[in-house]
Amino acid sequence: MNKNCLLCGVGGQGVVLASKLIAYGAMEKGMFVRTSETIGMAQRGGSVVSHVRMGEEIHSPMIPKGCADVLLAFEPAEAVRNLSYLRRGSKEGIVIVNKKAVQPVTATLGNGGYDSSEMLSYLKEHVKNLYVVDGEAICQKAGSPKTLNVALLGAAAASNGLGLDIKDIECEIERRVKPQYREMNLCALSLGAAALRGSTS
Repeated sequence: MNKNCLLCGVGGQGVVLASKLIAYGAMEKGMFVRTSETIGMAQRGGSVVSHVRMGEEIHSPMIPKGCADVLLAFEPAEAVRNLSYLRRGSKEGIVIVNKKAVQPVTATLGNGGYDSSEMLSYLKEHVKNLYVVDGEAICQKAGSPKTLNVALLGAAAASNGLGLDIKDIECEIERRVKPQYREMNLCALSLGAAALRGSTS
C-alpha cells in the first residue's frame, strides 16, 4: 500500500532531514521511495516543501493534490498553504502541525506578520484529523530547538498514518545522526509520539 507524506516549513527547521529519515526508514522496510524538495529559499528562511512517496509502483516524486496521507507542518501558515495536498473523503489524511508560528522571510520583508491562532482556527474548521503539537515545549525538554523535526516525526509515526513506526525512525537516527546528538533526538522522538497520543484531533 502506497503512502504519501508532505512535509512543509521554513528554512532552518530541518524539513529536508526529516524527509530523508522517513525515506531511509521506508527503504529499510523494502518499500520503493521517491522524494522531491522545494528548497530554493531554504537558507534564507523561506518556505520549504518536501514530498515523500513510499510503496510499490510510484512513477512521480511529486504528490498530486488531494493525495497526501500525512501533512507534517513545522508551522501553522505552511500547513494552511499546503492544505490542498491533503487526502479528502472517507479516508481523509492526517495533519500534524507545530503550534508555534515562524514567519518566512517573505512575510518579514513585507511586514506581513500573522497570529498562529488564526491559522490554527482555520485548520480546526477544515481538517477532520488534526493534531496540534507544542514543538517548542518538546524541544525544551529534549535539550535543543534543533530537535523539532524529530519530535514531529515521532508524532507522525504515532499517528499510524506514515507506514512507519517509532522503532523504524529510531533505527535511522542511530544510523544517521552523529553520536553526540543521538540521545537528545531519541528523547525528542519519544516526546513527540507521546504528545500525539495525548492530544485530541
